[in-house]
Amino acid sequence: MHCNDSLFARLDAENRLRLTRRTLLERGAGGVGMAALGSLLAGQGQAMPAFPNHTPKAKRVIYLFQSGAPSQMDLFDPKPQMQSRRGENLPDSIRQGQRLTGMTSGQKTFPVAPSIFKFAQHGESRAWISELMPHISTVADELCFVRSMHTEAINHDPAITFCQTGHQLAGRPSIGAWLSYGLGSTNENLPAYVVLTSFGTGRPDDQPLYDRLWSSGFLPTQHQGVKFRNKGDPVLYLSNPPGMDRAMRRETLDEINALNARQHSIIGDPDIQARISQYEMAFRMQASVPDLVDVSKEPRHVLEMYGPDVTRPGTYAANCLLARRLAERDVRCIQLFHMGWDHHGGLPKAIKGQCNDTDQATAALITDLKQRGLLDDTLIVWGGEFGRTIYSQGTLSETNYGRDHHPRCFTVFLAGAGVRKGHTHGETDDYCYNITRDPVHVHDLNATILHLLGIHHERLTFKFQGRDYRLTDIHGHVVRQILA
Repeated sequence: MHCNDSLFARLDAENRLRLTRRTLLERGAGGVGMAALGSLLAGQGQAMPAFPNHTPKAKRVIYLFQSGAPSQMDLFDPKPQMQSRRGENLPDSIRQGQRLTGMTSGQKTFPVAPSIFKFAQHGESRAWISELMPHISTVADELCFVRSMHTEAINHDPAITFCQTGHQLAGRPSIGAWLSYGLGSTNENLPAYVVLTSFGTGRPDDQPLYDRLWSSGFLPTQHQGVKFRNKGDPVLYLSNPPGMDRAMRRETLDEINALNARQHSIIGDPDIQARISQYEMAFRMQASVPDLVDVSKEPRHVLEMYGPDVTRPGTYAANCLLARRLAERDVRCIQLFHMGWDHHGGLPKAIKGQCNDTDQATAALITDLKQRGLLDDTLIVWGGEFGRTIYSQGTLSETNYGRDHHPRCFTVFLAGAGVRKGHTHGETDDYCYNITRDPVHVHDLNATILHLLGIHHERLTFKFQGRDYRLTDIHGHVVRQILA
């Protein structure tokens, strides 16, 4: 946008001065600059384009991210034919020269390690689910499994960053920030994007998480995810310090906001507007968060449905219940990150711990949302950053094995608004090493999530450093086969 644009020409002299060249360069033509111009034109009868682009199926998303990469062939993609090939070397015709991590590239052999866990079909959909997930098995007909996911990164940090931002390098906005920017919030007392984290019992010292995974990147900072802490108070400084009541806090904030508003009128820095917005949100959260996290009034049968860990703040079960309460309050994007799925060795014992953490609570969340009528407009996504190898990392025995990273194929499942229930999409080969039908890239999954929320993924863009960026970069296709 520049001074010759027709929209700019329709502004009066005062508003033209407010949209200085510096402000326009900082904000960008496709992003906050257009939003600012739209607000100025609002009183002049000029309607601005807005999201959603089409009628959404979902109003919100709950993304249950299993950090560390769950083993697909031990959970949702059974390969019983591998039992007869136990200990055999992975054929070159299957590996096809694909790259390995530095953790197994030096192995002399790659012995096939069949899963030691039993599978059965469940529900009318006859979905194959491992004995490790007995509770998720009870909601099988609500689920849509995608067995043909694939990604580009082979190590955790770039792979998780890629899932969240569409790029392997840090610095771009996360999916929740994009949703906050594109759709805004329907609850002014809570952030549009809330993040919850928990430690897995399968491997408590697993891969760490970083706040940049829910960053706003180059989007305005008010769209960054707000992380609730998993130890102690979920949000710091909810209580006013001694000697300050709420009225005094309001008066103090008004004075600070007035100073910031004056500074913004002089230099037009969008970060000042973001600061004012965040101060106001923090003030409102002082009143809204205590009620949100107080589960004492939840019926006993609901607490029992989520499992014994639900009363321990910071656990996956407690976070699932909190996610339901956030969904009730119309928070746009809720992400749970559960660490502990990185099982290079000792997988059978470790994965039992992870499933014990997550199985009951995940099924309870889906059931709870359905009983309250919230599953009709809430999208659930469950999955990690990549898959695991069929071959064993390290020594293979009858009862023990490990699995290395595998980006070529893995499984996620979705449930809720707009998702095809009781459906399994895609196939992998007998070794669960390559996709044989209907591949789905991470960009495709993100495009589909945006589509269900009413957004055409190619239209949600932000101009930064001379380029229009989007979550799906220059890629991505909506996977219509998994839509209801």
